[in-house]
Amino acid sequence: MSNYADEINKRRTFAIISHPDAGKTTLTEKFLLYGGAINLAGSVKGKATARHAVSDWMEIEKERGISVTSSVLQFEYGGFCINILDTPGHQDFSEDTYRTLMAADSAVMVIDASKGVEAQTRKLFKVCVMRHIPIFTFINKMDRDANDTFELLDDIEKELGIATCPINWPIGSGKNFQGVYERETKCVITYSDTEKGTKEGHATRIPVSEEEALKAQIGEANMAQLMEEIELLDGASAPYDLGQIQAGDLTPVFFGSALTNFGVEIFLQHFLKMTTTPLARKADIGLIDPVEHDFSAFVFKIQANMNKAHRDRIAFMRICSGKFDVTEEVRHVQGGKVLRLSQPQQIMADERKILSEAYAGDIIGVFDPGIFSIGDTICMPKEEFAYEGIPTFAPEHFARVRQMDTMKRKQFVKGITQIAQEGAIQIFQEFNTGMEEIIVGVVGVLQFDVLKYRLENEYNVEIKLENLPYEHIRWIENKEIDLDKLTGTSDMKKIKDLKGNPLLLFVNPWSIGMTLDRNEGLVLSEFGRN
Repeated sequence: MSNYADEINKRRTFAIISHPDAGKTTLTEKFLLYGGAINLAGSVKGKATARHAVSDWMEIEKERGISVTSSVLQFEYGGFCINILDTPGHQDFSEDTYRTLMAADSAVMVIDASKGVEAQTRKLFKVCVMRHIPIFTFINKMDRDANDTFELLDDIEKELGIATCPINWPIGSGKNFQGVYERETKCVITYSDTEKGTKEGHATRIPVSEEEALKAQIGEANMAQLMEEIELLDGASAPYDLGQIQAGDLTPVFFGSALTNFGVEIFLQHFLKMTTTPLARKADIGLIDPVEHDFSAFVFKIQANMNKAHRDRIAFMRICSGKFDVTEEVRHVQGGKVLRLSQPQQIMADERKILSEAYAGDIIGVFDPGIFSIGDTICMPKEEFAYEGIPTFAPEHFARVRQMDTMKRKQFVKGITQIAQEGAIQIFQEFNTGMEEIIVGVVGVLQFDVLKYRLENEYNVEIKLENLPYEHIRWIENKEIDLDKLTGTSDMKKIKDLKGNPLLLFVNPWSIGMTLDRNEGLVLSEFGRN
């Protein structure tokens, strides 16, 4: 075993997913607080003068109080080195979240106790299931009136198709929230509303066997209800099974309030006991072991202009195996070049720390002069293999882009191409034209606002978007098909992506089947590959 095995084995890399407003960013901040990475948690929303969440850095995020890009945050806690990938909660940014989940080894799902499973959680959860990664559930906002606890669990099981195993159990909610019952130790941990931005708070542990003390603390009615629920719970919930949790078939459930800090550290401690060290990854030469194999990584995200002063472009890489050493040359497989990774850094929201080394499980950002693409593999010069590509989501909304000032053509092409390389938008051209006619496809309409905003603020280019009626896109798998001879439907449009791959747009879903019927041998796919 390599001498850096200890470093790799203490790494834990997870993504946080949730519906907007479930409290994900607040939970992220509280983790950082416990890890000593920040001293005072910021207010996520609120007035312009309020502190913004540590993980939200783009201007538009601060204005709207939402996370639209994924941030990467690292902190140490209890002998572990933890990498958190914070993801956008808004559904219009699900593609960014999807790619981020490709870089994580497990996911923490945050659910609002008064709302249960919401649409966005469902979509993201399916991605976790596809990847068979362990999912940990934190039911948040217990300090507000919540749904019935059994109904919340039932909701998760029905909506997401995964068995639940509550690790602790809430006593009351809202003004009557008393704390949680910890099933393993058979103790009640009482709730106290702590100072919002600090980690100090006083919690008392009372074994349920000490009936008088418990009754005095939580009241007779709460105690009677708790005893009844414990009995029901032991008969109804799935038994704790670490193997099933790690296979992604069972989700451990925790209750708490990220805003008041209650239950956050309890969750973190249990989570670290249950999660695994960095996992082996599939490549075209087989599974790559994180400890036994030399350095390798893949690019899962590209972000331009994170720092206005530098106007730079950062490629985020998940290290999959071995140790990264800044002095060593590496191979960029898709680019066919051997090079040194420039200015490797760890990015904590908008603060940066230059790194000289990093290990499997870590996420690093490197300066990208425009050579990297999402899904690219980096390995040692003597090797050549590629990790599985990251599928691209099919956009659901399309618009033609009109440039307001034709004199700024160069900035416009540069800006729109760079933003497209980040994967937030996809750009296409009319089938028989060049870059004159540009069509933008997005997963969610809010991306159009972000595109407009960024082109104006970062590239000084004004655009007008003209919405198109298309809702369905298909990649043509068999490239030998002659597109000129393709017989389509009246609502079909032929386009191509930046790599020249042919695609078809449709207004109506039934037109896809009709086009397949009319063109023998045509193979269409819902996913493109990076």
